[in-house]
Amino acid sequence: MDEDARDLRTAGFDELLREVLGRVQGVIDEQERLRLLLDAVVTMAADLSLDGVLSRIVGVASRLVGARYAALGVIGGGPNRPLSTFVHHGMDTEVVHTIGELPRGHGILGLIIDRPEPLRLHDLAEHPASYGFPAGHPPMSSFLGVPVRIRDRVFGNLYLTEKEGGVDFTETDEEVVVALAAAAGVAIENARLYEEAEVRQRWLAATAEVTSLLSGADPRGVPVDEVTADAVRAVVGLAREAAGADLAWVVDGSGDSPVAVAVSGTEVVVPAVVGAHPDLDVPSSVPDATEAGYAAADWPPLGPAVTVPLRTADESHGVLVLAWTAEHAHRHREVDLAQPAAFAEQAALALQVARARADQQRLAVFEDRDRIGRDLHDLVIQRLFAVGLGLQGTARQLQQPELAARVEQAVDELDATIRDIRRSIFALGSTDVRSDLQAEVERLVDRAAQTLKVRPALHLEGPVRTLVPAEVAPHLLAVLGEALSNAGRHADADAVSVHLAVGREVVLTVTDDGRGLPPDARESGLRNLRQRAEELGGSCDITSAPGQGTTVRWAVPTRRTP
Repeated sequence: MDEDARDLRTAGFDELLREVLGRVQGVIDEQERLRLLLDAVVTMAADLSLDGVLSRIVGVASRLVGARYAALGVIGGGPNRPLSTFVHHGMDTEVVHTIGELPRGHGILGLIIDRPEPLRLHDLAEHPASYGFPAGHPPMSSFLGVPVRIRDRVFGNLYLTEKEGGVDFTETDEEVVVALAAAAGVAIENARLYEEAEVRQRWLAATAEVTSLLSGADPRGVPVDEVTADAVRAVVGLAREAAGADLAWVVDGSGDSPVAVAVSGTEVVVPAVVGAHPDLDVPSSVPDATEAGYAAADWPPLGPAVTVPLRTADESHGVLVLAWTAEHAHRHREVDLAQPAAFAEQAALALQVARARADQQRLAVFEDRDRIGRDLHDLVIQRLFAVGLGLQGTARQLQQPELAARVEQAVDELDATIRDIRRSIFALGSTDVRSDLQAEVERLVDRAAQTLKVRPALHLEGPVRTLVPAEVAPHLLAVLGEALSNAGRHADADAVSVHLAVGREVVLTVTDDGRGLPPDARESGLRNLRQRAEELGGSCDITSAPGQGTTVRWAVPTRRTP
């Protein structure tokens, strides 16, 4: 009996010792977990980027409770409140690629979205709300989900699965993750405030830059429309950078159909006709720019977009459109409409100021032209005319026919000089630079010289300024621009010539010695040239052979037959 009692006492002591050691280890583990939690809070607070904070949260949560997999789903907008962002930890790249699309907030994940409270499960698959796993997904059983709150709003949910040792998550695990989620909410809010401040700074910097750029531009000698076009292109580029958009453009709806007049973000041809005109009055957001018809048909596919009017109290410069691809749709959700709207308001004022300054400069130029014209007419022409009359009188008195012929020839040259001066005076008196077709042709050729390897040779024949009808001029300029653009992009030519002859017909011929049109060349641009000619009762002939260059001959009658 004494031996049995001694055995019982020994057994009780061993059990008690194990219990004491277990509790001591538990206290040590708890202290280690609290230290790790404290370190995690400090570490999260040190990162000011939202993506960095989210990644740190899931990594820390996994270590705190010994979970093999961790994820944080950010709840998006909309009636179904899908997950807009899903940050995960524990799965390698190959597994993620095999799974394919990340969760959108269905099944168990959707259950926590609908009821934002902690949830612990022994086996995910046994829950009635489980959707199952897609092919290639690693097996998961134990589960712990906790909402992450920012003030009174649920920002997202923290998900943990597969606790080490194959056991369930404990109540202590839940308390630790709830504490981590509370600290994470503060860190996320700080990161979002920081990013919002950065976005505001970008818009303020863009506004300051566009104002400075337009106020510092020198419009002397540049047509008002060209000043405005350059300014609009600057506005579009700055807006796209500030918004982080994939594509930005300005829509001009002053004509019969809305046209994109300036584009930033991709190499597309402008102006380009778009299907629908955005709202001219108020900023708005659309889920799909392509479906809404705000983008041209041959542009890259786009997703959500923001539209803001570029207008002042008495003038409209169109509508600014900022668009994102479907891959970058999350950037669209981060845009506050007030920021691009304020930028557009300031940009419209800057455009108006730039246009007014250009008008002022034009007025000064025309005043100088008027003075020069008066001087040429009142002084130079009158003197030349007097010299010519004197020479004519002298020629009649000469006895030698050879001398008389030479004097008459000099009189003829003086008459031709007077005609040239009068033509120059007429050109100086033209107040609408846009109506000066010859100047527009020369400007297009000068602009093409910047992209071509050589400067195109320009030959003008006939009264280009006066005989080309007003309805033909815009088509002629468009055809010339398209032909020079094709030569610059595709021909790789060493020589390009432009010949414009005006008589009974307006004949434009653009020739290059490049590689010629390939057999599978797209007909879209060339078809437009032919259609323009046919609409005016003319024709367009395109001659090309591989390695032998290309000739475009576009001819329309000067007067339409009834």
